[in-house]
Amino acid sequence: MKDLAFEILPVDLLDEYLNQVPQTITQSFEQLKDSELSTGAFSFYISVSAVFSSKIEGENIELDSFMKHKMLGVHFLPDYTQKIDDLYETYQFAQKTKLTYGAVQEAHKLLTKHILQKEHAGQLRTGNMFVITPDGKIEYVACAPNLVQQKLEMLFNDIDVLLKTKLTVAEVFFFASMIHLIFVKIHPFEDGNGRTARLLEKWYIAEKLGPKAWFLQSEKYYYDHHQIYYRNIRLLGLEYDLLDYSAALPFLLMLPQSL
Repeated sequence: MKDLAFEILPVDLLDEYLNQVPQTITQSFEQLKDSELSTGAFSFYISVSAVFSSKIEGENIELDSFMKHKMLGVHFLPDYTQKIDDLYETYQFAQKTKLTYGAVQEAHKLLTKHILQKEHAGQLRTGNMFVITPDGKIEYVACAPNLVQQKLEMLFNDIDVLLKTKLTVAEVFFFASMIHLIFVKIHPFEDGNGRTARLLEKWYIAEKLGPKAWFLQSEKYYYDHHQIYYRNIRLLGLEYDLLDYSAALPFLLMLPQSL
């Protein structure tokens, strides 16, 4: 594995990760199955993904309400359901679309229809980007705008290598989490980066391991542990140029825990 020529993905933690991840990870993944609530026109687990990925970003919506909206046609105010509807549609798009750089840009257009102005949806940012805490403090300085395209192309070059490489389930989960983390740290778009990163993580798993990936409740697990989720992302450092990926293991181990 370490002989593969990656441009941006670090693999130094892979052996330690494989030693710590549960040996039952393959069996646990194979046991994933769809909910009896799903129908031809409605996916329960895509609803879970869309709702909890949105709640991580502060959207005020409950799974019960969104399911009533999707399954029973209950009429809530558009502002209550629209962004989650957009993300639900984006997951559906990903389910039937090959994972590529261009496809992720299209996905970003879909999920930010009611977040960004149309001309900025799916477009890489051209300005500096900071992550701000609720009390107004800068907690992260993202990749410089003149490097965003280069870094993102490097990431997708590595994804292409991974898609052509035979991997174990544990290795797939390792790289899925690392892709999620690197994407978030590049922070390539003006908004919607977290939603896109969590979708990208699951999209990659589905490309490697099949449609059972869409039944994985990773977004719900991240939401249920969102303070730890954000803490683990912050462990790498406060500036893109100084990130220490040797500190990434706590974050990487969260995904298999969601099984």
